[in-house]
Amino acid sequence: VYLLFQALRQISQRTISTASRRQLENRISENQKLFQEDNGLPVHLKGGAKDSLLYRTTAGLTLFGTMYTVYYLLVSSLPKKPN
Repeated sequence: VYLLFQALRQISQRTISTASRRQLENRISENQKLFQEDNGLPVHLKGGAKDSLLYRTTAGLTLFGTMYTVYYLLVSSLPKKPN
């Protein structure tokens, strides 16, 4: 049991220590140049196709939700027919 615990401790330490050595590339200046560029696009679409797809999906879901809400408000406002 002690050997198993010691092995698990070594694995966890090895994972943490190698993760802390990895350096992530700093891309803030690249993103600043991209978003500050004057190309006539609104800021929410400057990220490319992924931003455009996300924007269109959000707009579509919002439109669908609004129509669904209005439909159920209309259905709820009408009296039920007696059987």
